[in-house]
Order: sequence, then C-alpha cells, then structure tokens
Amino acid sequence: MVFYITYIIVAIALFGFIALFTLFAVYSERKIAGFVQDRLGPMETGKYGTLQTFADILKLIQKEFITPSAADKILFGVAPVVIFVAVFLGFAVMPWAPGIAPAALHLGLFYAIAIISIDAIGLLMAGWGSNNKFSLLGSMRAVAQIVSYEIPAGIALIAAVMVAQTLDMQEITRNQGIGTEDTLLFLGLWDVSDIGGILAWNVFQAPHLLLAYVIFFIASLAECNRAPFDIPEAESELVGGFHTEYGGLRFAFVFLAEYAMMFLVAMIGVVVFLGGWNTPLPNIGVVKLADWTTGLAWGILWTLSKTLLIVGIQVWIRWTLPRLRADQLMALCWKVLTPLAFLCMALSGIWRVWVIGG
Repeated sequence: MVFYITYIIVAIALFGFIALFTLFAVYSERKIAGFVQDRLGPMETGKYGTLQTFADILKLIQKEFITPSAADKILFGVAPVVIFVAVFLGFAVMPWAPGIAPAALHLGLFYAIAIISIDAIGLLMAGWGSNNKFSLLGSMRAVAQIVSYEIPAGIALIAAVMVAQTLDMQEITRNQGIGTEDTLLFLGLWDVSDIGGILAWNVFQAPHLLLAYVIFFIASLAECNRAPFDIPEAESELVGGFHTEYGGLRFAFVFLAEYAMMFLVAMIGVVVFLGGWNTPLPNIGVVKLADWTTGLAWGILWTLSKTLLIVGIQVWIRWTLPRLRADQLMALCWKVLTPLAFLCMALSGIWRVWVIGG
C-alpha cells in the first residue's frame, strides 16, 4: 500500500512541476517574443504582465466543453488525454539527481523513446475525431513529421548509447562525472575520471557526439512541432492545426503537453549528451570544484539549469527562424539528418573499439 501511495505522490509532484514550468515558460516565451520583435509583451495583468498566464489558465478552466456535432465524440474527448499522458509518462525515467529518478529502469532510454511515440497516435485521434479538414490535415502533417524525425533522433541517441554501453539513464549520467569506475577520456587523449566537470560529458568524451547532439536537438524541435517545424499548427494555413476544434480544459491539456514535451526532450538531450546532473565545473589541482558542486541539491540545480537553458534556445529559435515548407522539412530529415546520424553511429562503433577499447 505504501508503495502505491509513494508513486501517487511522485506523480502528483511531477504534474505540479509540469504545470508550474508551463506557466513560467509561456510567460517567458511571450516576453522573449516581445524582445525579439522590439515590443514589451504582456504588461497589463499583474506587474509586468506576470499574472497574464494565470488569467489565461483560469479562463480555460471555466470554459464549457464543446464537442462539434459531427465529431467522433469518443476520439475527440480521449485524444487530449492520450497526448498529455504519453508525454507525462516519459518523465518516469528521468534522473533529476544522484539516486533520484521516479522509476530506475535498465531500459530507461528505450522506454522514453517508445512512450513518447504514442503522442503521434493522440494527434491523429484529435485530427480525425474533430471531423474538420484543417484538423485532419494538421494531424496528418504532425504524424508524418514526428515519425520521420524519430529516426534521426533515435539513431543519434544510439550513437551515444554505443559509447556509454547502457540504456539506464541514471548510469549514462553517472558515467559523465567524477567517481565513476570507468575510464573517462577527454577526446580520447587523457583520463578525466578525477577531474570531472564539462570535460567528462559525452560530447567531449567523443567529439562526434557533439554532431549527434545537434542532430538530436534539431529533430527534437520537429518532435515538439516547434518553429521552424510548426507546419502541423501553421495558423496562416490551418487555423490551428490538429487542435482547431478544441477549447477550454481540453485545449489546456494539449497546450500543457506541448510545453511538457519541450522540457522532456531537452532533458533527454541533457542527460545523454550534456552530463545530466553532473557539474560543469572541473577539479583543478587542489581546488576541487567538481567535488564541491556534486550532490543531491547540486544535481537538481544542474539538471534544471541545463534543461531550462535548452528550452530557452528552443524559444529563441521559434521567434528567429521562418517556417520550412513541407518538402524542405522532409528533405532535411531524409537527405541530411538521417545520413549524418548513421555516420555518428558508425563513428561510435569505431570510437568504442579503437579508442576506448585500446
């Protein structure tokens, strides 16, 4: 009984965190968009517009449920739940600090990739169930985009897994910091097991993983339907895409899932490539910066800091780059990212055998 209560408490805490992050992220995105476009952003509700997002949430909660008369009522009602739950369950295996992960699975990374893929089913349900041409077209675009970009993203992650030799996300993180039993080689040159810091991260242990991370980051933008890959939600073409017919709490769940997905893919990249909860500060002689900035509280701080930095870059890119055409979207995936991802995977095999294996 205590076992189940613990998991319920963890689930509620994660949901609360996602809700707070979304409130913070939406306000920050509006302000960043205003800065990029040389305007102020929200200013009226609360000091500097800080309560604007709270007002929007209250408005959505109070709206009634409206289902189009021609819609498939079951699919239309279930789709937002499927979309959110698929993303929410991905947080189950995320390591936040040493020894802190809701579910420590040996196949954690595989689980995360698999469960996130269910999001595409929810998007298709939303588009088909709405019985709206804009929604259906948006959902078809979203599914084609997500399924396509999962390939380079997955292969880029495999490249890192081949170097780390594990799918356990806590173990992948542990192998990028001090105190590990494995020998950590900076660019394959010298051991940094006792130095730690940024030199021990995967992107510096094996230089080709920096390219793999760039591939994963670009593909993750497409997974989130973020600009310049926001073709499924193109307002100028599709009104709102797959969620055109949604309003109130149902739209809030779709909106919540989008920002939760942004944080989740950013965190996966941080864990696999950028050291996870490990400190970026190295040990330098008698100044043991890595030792001093490693621990439970420090781990949570580094995880959040790195992930929020990546989310900030996602937001910055949205308000900087123009939207791609559908043919450009697919050409980038199949002609550029996928071959480069296969190259990274091949280099990981060579790196593991010749450099690490000696």
